[in-house]
Amino acid sequence: MKKYSYIIIDDDAESILKTKTTAAGFSELSFTASASNFQDGLNLVLEHKPALVFLEIEPKDLSSQLSLSFISELHRFFQEIPKIIITTKQKDKAFDAIQYGVFDYILKPLAHLDLLKTVLKLKKANLAPKSTVFTEEPASIVIDNVNNVTIPQNVEKPLTICIKSYGDYRYLNAADISYFQADNNSTDIYLNTGEMITAFKTLKHFESVLTYPFIRIHNSYVINRNYISRIHSGNSICYIKNSSKKIPFSKTYKANVDLIIADFAAGNYLEI
Repeated sequence: MKKYSYIIIDDDAESILKTKTTAAGFSELSFTASASNFQDGLNLVLEHKPALVFLEIEPKDLSSQLSLSFISELHRFFQEIPKIIITTKQKDKAFDAIQYGVFDYILKPLAHLDLLKTVLKLKKANLAPKSTVFTEEPASIVIDNVNNVTIPQNVEKPLTICIKSYGDYRYLNAADISYFQADNNSTDIYLNTGEMITAFKTLKHFESVLTYPFIRIHNSYVINRNYISRIHSGNSICYIKNSSKKIPFSKTYKANVDLIIADFAAGNYLEI
């Protein structure tokens, strides 16, 4: 699971504590430090280079100098600045914040659901397909220029997973995978056709290299969100499309299941 380090910059100590406490409910977020004024906040960002910055732009104490100009200052030092999440009680600066390219704008007091939506957006920001290949033998360099036929390497393609074992190459379309199930030191990969393939890699390995829509919901399962047909919170079970399979989810990964539920609700969605 990808971790996002974050810094809180706010002149209100109580607000800092509230943001930190709410963020602590998400395993994806990792607290780094906090600051109460412009200069200390800038120093922290330069030193730690966090993924996220929670920034107050309407401070109680004007001497803290907190404002959207903090973002402009970051651009002086970084080619790519951290993702900025504005946290403030005022709605009227939202349009201005958009002009500064902020990642999100959350009104105080920070609520769990609002931060859940932000975390979901972070996961969606990592949707670009990877060119990862899973191998069962030591990786080697492949020269794609045989008999004067050149295969372009920079064309973005859907993710293909190659299960490679002693010269046998098995190619799987990642989009066809319903879920992964741990089996000691190997992992069983279940396709939407009902077929199962075993890879001699741990489930933790797959969790570490795959991004959304693959989400871990149990010590033994990583599931493809796109194949979920039903979630029963009372029984802690997910149902798979076109299958009788029921996959349990555990308290440890309940936050991930909440993200899936929020993701469904964020789309073209009608609840009856």
